Amino acid sequence: MDLKVFEGKKIFVTGASGLIGHALVKTLLLARDGAPIEVVAAVRNEQKARAAFSDVPDAHLSYHVCDVRDLQPVAMGVDYVIHCASATASKTFVEKPVDVIESAVRGTKNVLELARANNAQGVVYLSTMEVYGAPTTDEKITESAPTNINPTDVRASYPESKRLCECLCAAYCAQYGVPVNTVRLTQTFGEGVAYDDGRVFAEFARCVIEGRDVILKTKGETRRNYLYIADAVSAILTVLAHGKRGEAYNAANEETYCSIYEMARLVSDKFGGGKTAVRICEQDVSKLGYAPTLKMNLCADKLKGLGWRAETDLETAYAALIEYMRAHRG
Repeated sequence: MDLKVFEGKKIFVTGASGLIGHALVKTLLLARDGAPIEVVAAVRNEQKARAAFSDVPDAHLSYHVCDVRDLQPVAMGVDYVIHCASATASKTFVEKPVDVIESAVRGTKNVLELARANNAQGVVYLSTMEVYGAPTTDEKITESAPTNINPTDVRASYPESKRLCECLCAAYCAQYGVPVNTVRLTQTFGEGVAYDDGRVFAEFARCVIEGRDVILKTKGETRRNYLYIADAVSAILTVLAHGKRGEAYNAANEETYCSIYEMARLVSDKFGGGKTAVRICEQDVSKLGYAPTLKMNLCADKLKGLGWRAETDLETAYAALIEYMRAHRG
């Protein structure tokens, strides 16, 4: 995307060491035209962050070391804010639900106060498709769709805290004029995924790399869209630059909609080299924090209305993921 709107600006990114935050920071720092973009990377571990960004120019990169739960609303000349920091491990949602909720809500309030203190021109909060609960049909899901989340389900700590944070963003926009938008991301992957990442897409890639079968612990009936990391970055920056303040936008490649089983078969057929089969061995996954079986067919028309388009199909995204994970196997 065209980054001219951000030339000469300072952008504060939380969760900068995570998959999406890292990709955003690199994209902004590697912008070549016009005045350089200044990036403040909010991280918990500066040494780890410096290692992660060792391959990009750092003349316009600075670090703000903190946990977002302790972030202070300090005026630092920030023009834009992107809040990526979040729990992502499904197991954490059921093992430490109080921590998940506290980190999300307190952290987001602190980020919004920071944006307010700096009179930021734009803010993006990264939310999730999970705010829609567990849809049961293949019908397209727009941003106005309802939810069927059960708040007494412990795993709801994640989607319910995301929903509350979205409400908090809307409240700050209405009461204090903070120009904040929400981006509801579908499952996103590509370069930067850690080799030991516990999510299903990474497990499929590991199976190919290690030449072993894909073992599904369920029938793999859940259907959803996916999004390549570069397309996610362009979606976020498009909303930051052009989104209508106070509103939410789905970010998904609608052409990738498929079941987990179908995705496993694609990976096996296209990248397994005859060494990787797909087998179903159903288990009790209640303690693993898995989302319920659902059909999450996100509609991205609203985001497309801002000029955004997803450019990378599922097979190409997997080729990039496998190549990266193979190179960073450790």
